[in-house]
Amino acid sequence: MKKLFAIFGLLMLIQSGFAQKERILNLQTFDERKLHFGYYLGMNYNSYKINYLAEDDASIVIPPTASEFFVDIKESFGFNLGFVVDYRLHKNINLRFEPGLMSNSKELTFYNEDYLNYPAYDGTTNPVREVSSTFLHLPLLLKFSTDRLDNIRPYVIGGVSYDYNFSSNENNKDDNFAGEFRTTTSNFMYEVGIGMDFYFYFFKFSPSIRGVFAINNELVRDENRVFDTPAGPFAIEGPWTGPIDFFGTRGIYLNLTFE
Repeated sequence: MKKLFAIFGLLMLIQSGFAQKERILNLQTFDERKLHFGYYLGMNYNSYKINYLAEDDASIVIPPTASEFFVDIKESFGFNLGFVVDYRLHKNINLRFEPGLMSNSKELTFYNEDYLNYPAYDGTTNPVREVSSTFLHLPLLLKFSTDRLDNIRPYVIGGVSYDYNFSSNENNKDDNFAGEFRTTTSNFMYEVGIGMDFYFYFFKFSPSIRGVFAINNELVRDENRVFDTPAGPFAIEGPWTGPIDFFGTRGIYLNLTFE
């Protein structure tokens, strides 16, 4: 994540230095267009926000209490690619639709502290799950820009998005007992960020950095396992998902937009 902030800061310094030397106003009527288009590419660094059940709210799970359980997340960088539809509402406000494809992967390791850092999983000690995601990202955003200063124009941007996860496994009948970690296919996010428009002779270049946060719970719970006992059937919820209350994406996006 620090790398993304460093790259964004470097871009700002380079482009600001260029803009200070260049006093010729490029694309002077560009922002007067009611509608214009563009495209973007970039990087993302996604993780998950995980909240655990309070100990007195925990289901009958193995491990027996949520306080003995936690998930370690190993993140990696992914890529963003999409296009931009920009509609001018006001000289300083634009409505933007930025559909695109996002891809990234994460490694989840489940720990149970009472079992020497290995979870008690229904006959297996394999605690690792690979979660690879490719999703359609459909954000609707409002962009608030300052007045233009020579060939630069800072802005803030924010809004909501719908994400369709092609790799969710939501409808897969296999769950963690069969080695499959499942998440929901349809998800809603909100995102906020900052950026800067740089006006060149032929195009406008806009680097931005944004935080993206899940609104809904993305966890698909494992099916309960029923065991026959002398007292009758006894259901136990899976130890992978049982102690988790909320499981949702949070990430940083660095987008380089050309309009």
